[in-house]
Amino acid sequence: MPADDIAGLIGLALLGTVPVVLLGALALRLVRNRLLGASMVILVLIPTVATLTGFVAVSRLMFTDELSRVAVVLGVVTAVTVPAAVLLGRVQARQLVWEKQMLEQERAAERSRRELVAWVSHDLRTPLAGIRAMGEALADGVVAGEDDVRRYGNQVVRDTTRLSGMVDDLFEMSKISAGALRLTMEPLDLRELVDEVYAASEPAARRGALTVTARQPPDRIQVSGSDQALTRVLTNLLANAIAHTPPGGRIEITAGTGAGQAWVRVADTGPGIAEADLPRIFEAGYRGKAARSPDDTGGSGMGLAIAAGLMAMHHGTITARNLERGTRFEIRLPLLAVASPGR
Repeated sequence: MPADDIAGLIGLALLGTVPVVLLGALALRLVRNRLLGASMVILVLIPTVATLTGFVAVSRLMFTDELSRVAVVLGVVTAVTVPAAVLLGRVQARQLVWEKQMLEQERAAERSRRELVAWVSHDLRTPLAGIRAMGEALADGVVAGEDDVRRYGNQVVRDTTRLSGMVDDLFEMSKISAGALRLTMEPLDLRELVDEVYAASEPAARRGALTVTARQPPDRIQVSGSDQALTRVLTNLLANAIAHTPPGGRIEITAGTGAGQAWVRVADTGPGIAEADLPRIFEAGYRGKAARSPDDTGGSGMGLAIAAGLMAMHHGTITARNLERGTRFEIRLPLLAVASPGR
């Protein structure tokens, strides 16, 4: 084939394909970061349509049998590849969304880990420093008198107990985060757990000059769960309410059912929680900036985080909201279906 003919064919091919490529690039720019499926379809159509228009240009708009065969082949290719592109685009879109969510979760987990490390270095150091100072005073004989020695010894015991509780909570939180905690689920009447926690809270409530009441329905609230874990959740919520309610205040525990779920609410008349802190109070070691924060009671600072982790293992939820006066925590669990008698 003469060089002039080859050059002419190349020119005609470019004339037919370049506009398609440019239009395709413009279309991609318009749908960029919006419709991944559309982007995939455009990417498939660009070479297919460009090939067809190139053949049309080379044939000088003469629709011969050869051009018809090429058009049929390209039509079949398009019919196969476009649906495949749409499907692949949707899969890729879901993958990108999943990867983005995982990245955000990793960043949130890393932020929580940094805050937890900061909490551990601060809150564990305080009782350790006290124990060391009192131990050195006792060892050096600085403390004189049986009463002072007894007072120092009692303080060492209290700080040691506090440290032990912090370490236990940290260990439990690490097992929950790693998915290593195993719970034994069994049918439970949620009312019985509420009664137990309510009775156990009375001494602490009396010391704080608080009034604690409990209201429950007469019928059983049957759920599937771990007795120990759910008791821990309710205890953490009630202890949190007692710690943050001023003397003379009230704490009310209520339980009930609705929409196939069981719920327990713990409402107090404390200072409430800053709205900016509410989304993060269930993170381990998180410190709120308001007068009421999840870990300013001398505890481990992980009570609410542990409660949230245990509720997730029960396929339940835990939430908190401010009331006109005070705060209300609520847990929800799926109700356990009970077979009717005779079935």
